[in-house]
Amino acid sequence: MNTATLGSRAGSPSLPSSGTMTGLSICIRFILRRNWIRLLVWAAVLAVMIPLVYDSQQQAFPTQAARDAYAQVANTPAVAAMTGLPYAAGSLGGILVIKIWMTLAVALAFASIFLVTRNGRADEEEGRTELLRSAALGRHAYSVANYAVAGALSVVVGLLVALLCLSVKLPTSGSLIMGASIAGTGLAFVAIGALCGQLSSTSRGANSLGVVVLAVFYFIRAGADLQTKGTDVSPLSWFSPIGWAQNMRAFGQNTWWPLLPLLLLAVVGCAAALRIETSRDLGMGLLPQRRGPATATAFLARPVGLVLRLQRGSLLGWLVGAVVAGLFFGGVGKAMSDLLDPSNPFARALVGNSGGSMLQSVLGIFALFNGLLAGAFAVQCLAGARAEEAGGRLESQLAGALSRSRWLFAQVVVAAAGSAVMLLLGGWLMGVSSNGAATGGTMAQASFAYWPAVLLMLGVLLFLQGFLPRLSVSLGWAVYGISVMLAMFGSLFSLSEAAIKATPFGAVPRMPAEDFALLPIVVLCLIAALLGGLGMWRFSTRDIVPE
Repeated sequence: MNTATLGSRAGSPSLPSSGTMTGLSICIRFILRRNWIRLLVWAAVLAVMIPLVYDSQQQAFPTQAARDAYAQVANTPAVAAMTGLPYAAGSLGGILVIKIWMTLAVALAFASIFLVTRNGRADEEEGRTELLRSAALGRHAYSVANYAVAGALSVVVGLLVALLCLSVKLPTSGSLIMGASIAGTGLAFVAIGALCGQLSSTSRGANSLGVVVLAVFYFIRAGADLQTKGTDVSPLSWFSPIGWAQNMRAFGQNTWWPLLPLLLLAVVGCAAALRIETSRDLGMGLLPQRRGPATATAFLARPVGLVLRLQRGSLLGWLVGAVVAGLFFGGVGKAMSDLLDPSNPFARALVGNSGGSMLQSVLGIFALFNGLLAGAFAVQCLAGARAEEAGGRLESQLAGALSRSRWLFAQVVVAAAGSAVMLLLGGWLMGVSSNGAATGGTMAQASFAYWPAVLLMLGVLLFLQGFLPRLSVSLGWAVYGISVMLAMFGSLFSLSEAAIKATPFGAVPRMPAEDFALLPIVVLCLIAALLGGLGMWRFSTRDIVPE
């Protein structure tokens, strides 16, 4: 189904709209048709983390004494800032909340923002919304359908989380609160994404603004939890929707009423977005676009300079994430190594069978986390190249003397260089903040060893963009996700050491627990160069493929 068929089903283009919601059901089916794979992946990936994490913690903390010991480690400023207050860390349900709740809530918030922008501001920017409204569709039908689909994703994820918690025999009330709190967070950020789409006049600006708002609310919540003594609620936490959802306290107090302000924000925010949509011009945002300089600098006129200018918000956000992650990993590394029992099969499987000390093994897996973070940035950054092509902006850039190879190579340079900086910075901060467990240089080297694996992810995406452009981003993320799962949980899936070592991130030596090995690094670089070279060659010879 495309915009033309949607228009023909809604009615003749010459017919006026009989109401602001005319064609709502058709719009919902249209958005589901365009996004069903994306929706399915988001729901499945987020929900499946519940049984995986629960099974791992059940094996890592089999006794109440082990859980009480973990509660002492969790009751630290670093853990509170990253994952929230450890109000029930002595129970399996409370440990599940500490380990996965913040990840699920923030990931669903990202999904809500990006989904609303993709089907809202991005379609308006590309002219599809104007085409749809030229038929017998109501003015607000497409926007309401967009909010409804994004909200349905949050509700489905919340239901799946609750059901999976019940399936592992966690308490019923805590399981329902767990699902409701995550769903409420997603619904709240549907409204925030809707408002950002009305404020900004570009999809890039709407996404950036939404991510900034999400980051601000996250840091408000983190600051509130750092101020809290014990497990009492800080008044500052009520200034953040993430704080509202967290204060529902699944498997602890199991408080229902903070769900009400989350739902109220979702309804009022979406209603306000629709009200703004009524009064503004199509294609414009409430925030005026800042006037740029009359002439571009020499650097901005170069392909790399333009990519850096377009990706600066994303790059800055990922660098901040690398800094926060490095400081967090360094702060909890020694405490985690003291907690894990080397004789516990799960603990040994989690940190690897390197033969090093538990502290070295923990630092090694934290270095792997840095590598995975840099890999996600690289894939997202290079995916922007496909967005430029799909949106029709590439053709205007190639109309001059710029070649396809130079344009695509600039995209790769920014993604590769940015990921290298993330690895070095995050690793160095991990060592500096580790209270003497390791040096900054040692951990920077351990993290940077994952750069060839990141380059391989770029090579895979380049190959896909050359040969399968329309599916490149989805398949690229799928390859990245599978690589992450195998590297992180391969031992838990009973995979052999050889099978894990055959994966991109699993092939890299987990320093400082393992000795540096040059062969896997060279192999990863050669495969990355081969795939990347084939992808760039194909890209330079094929037709430009719009969305």
